[in-house]
Amino acid sequence: MKLSSPKRVAAIFMLLLLTFLVTAGIVIGRSGEQDIVLPEWELKWAQSGEETVDEAAAAPQEEWMKCSADIDRPLPPADVDAAWLRFEIPQMQTDSALLIDKVYGTTLKAYRNNTLIYDSRQNVNLSGSKVLIPLTVTQGDGPLYLWSTGGDRGFGVGGQIRAGHYDGLMSLYVKHDLVDVILGTSLIFMAAVLLVCLFFIRMQTLSGGYYLVLVILAFGVLFITYSPFLSLVIGSRERLIEASFDTALFILLPAFTLYFERIFGPGKGRHLVRFRNIQLGYSCLCFVFLLVNVLLSFRLDKLYVIMTVNVLGVLMIVQLAYLLGLAVVYAYRGNKDAAIFSTGFAVFAVISISELVLYFTSTGPFHLFWWKWGVVAFILSLIIILGRGFARNYEQALAYSRELEQFNNTAQRSEKMEIISELAASVAHEVRNPLQVTRGFLQILGERSGRKEKEYLDMAVQELDRASLIITDFLTFAKPGLEEVDIFELSGELRHVAGILVPLANLQGGTIELKLQEGLYVLGSPAKFKQAFINLIKNSVESLYEEGLITVSAWKSGQHIIISVKDNGEGMKPSELSRLGEPYYSNKTKGTGLGLMVTFRIVEAMNGTIQFHSKKGQGTEVVVKLPADHSK
Repeated sequence: MKLSSPKRVAAIFMLLLLTFLVTAGIVIGRSGEQDIVLPEWELKWAQSGEETVDEAAAAPQEEWMKCSADIDRPLPPADVDAAWLRFEIPQMQTDSALLIDKVYGTTLKAYRNNTLIYDSRQNVNLSGSKVLIPLTVTQGDGPLYLWSTGGDRGFGVGGQIRAGHYDGLMSLYVKHDLVDVILGTSLIFMAAVLLVCLFFIRMQTLSGGYYLVLVILAFGVLFITYSPFLSLVIGSRERLIEASFDTALFILLPAFTLYFERIFGPGKGRHLVRFRNIQLGYSCLCFVFLLVNVLLSFRLDKLYVIMTVNVLGVLMIVQLAYLLGLAVVYAYRGNKDAAIFSTGFAVFAVISISELVLYFTSTGPFHLFWWKWGVVAFILSLIIILGRGFARNYEQALAYSRELEQFNNTAQRSEKMEIISELAASVAHEVRNPLQVTRGFLQILGERSGRKEKEYLDMAVQELDRASLIITDFLTFAKPGLEEVDIFELSGELRHVAGILVPLANLQGGTIELKLQEGLYVLGSPAKFKQAFINLIKNSVESLYEEGLITVSAWKSGQHIIISVKDNGEGMKPSELSRLGEPYYSNKTKGTGLGLMVTFRIVEAMNGTIQFHSKKGQGTEVVVKLPADHSK
């Protein structure tokens, strides 16, 4: 299947974006491959200001306990408020560094060979942040001692600890968490652009657009506030970061459900609406509780954590599972947008549910990481749906333009027909009576005249008869209604018409072939029906060359009867086809064009349609479609 230009551009854009994301992930994943991960380190509890690094180094070995990244950070005893940590650093030939994944507390000092080489007191509140400690050759080869104290969440270190070249660890230190900030900022920018666009787009064009803005904006804030890199930028504002993260989460969950509801409706029994109301109410309750906790200087932290972590986490799992099930159902019903939505949402939901389950069931430290890539996949699916919507609107605009042009042509033709109809109705009866009187006097004069005069009078009578036929066509056009409506068998009437026109076809050197299905009944006037098809077949006969063939076919198709009159005559140009049925337009030398106009009106009166297909030099086919009658 060949893609249209907009779809081809969109496919290339999505491929490039996906390539960039995959490449970025590979680069980030490989940036620390040459680093050495320290399997374990030692920890010794202490009191603030009571022990120097020399005294800690001289302490007996039994006061030091083994720690590793595979176990939880040890909880300090009640009578201590600080800790010493000791690391054996692999020997490096050039300047190196130590990258600690998670550091807690308000103070962190690093000593090597009794020399202070790092002090964090003037930097940030280390609440699970990364710390990079430079190590130089001039510091010597002794072990590294860390002094950690302070903080409302304890002190110490956790996660992986890497030793390696300074440049490589600095790259990992910045890029690993900076990706979250970049993704979050990109989403916020995307939401802002979409919000501006919504002011110029009708809401029907982008259903649920404002909810989509809230979803993308909330995800962007979640990405940024979840990244430990943020604390390195804004300093000791941990509570502000947490409040921003929670507020974005309170907005995201109901907005997500509202957007889903806008796309696919309220669901069977309006269960989705009830779930959305419960979710909206609980998010408002959590936001009010956040404000109360802030006003009370965070004295309700324990209860707040239960509401916003435990209960809300379970609600998130229920929401993702429920919406994923609905999306699969809608996709199964054949909605393409639902299939795209389901694919992206399934990736996001499966990753998120898996990580949430691991988070609640893990006994050791667990860092949520992969959910953000699930979000990226889901937002990409939303962008695809949005692009498909704009593409559909573009195609509809083109279709509306073509329909408008066709409507204008039809309106012009109808206007011409109306003029001719009014003219025929007002003039035809007045003209016919004088013609009949004149014809009668000419016949009387012909009986009393000589041979030569009688020849002229006969020619005058013939022309009057021709004028009378034109007047009859006028009357038929002006009043095409079917006075005597009856159910008749179509095949028999077509055989009768063919029998009338076979001699004329033979004179033209052609033949008429019938391919008629039996038992085809329609509702209308048999006389008017025969008049219409006499006009059509007669036109085909007059267009034949030598050894011409006219094929008349009739068959039933669904609720309609299809009649085809096909010839291999001279055919018509597209410009000629477009003018068929116009008053006074004819390809014949003495034609008036009224016969075909009458045919159009008769077919229209029988609630049918007529179409012409022709190519110059290849013949013409007329297809008439009439509603079938099922009473017999």
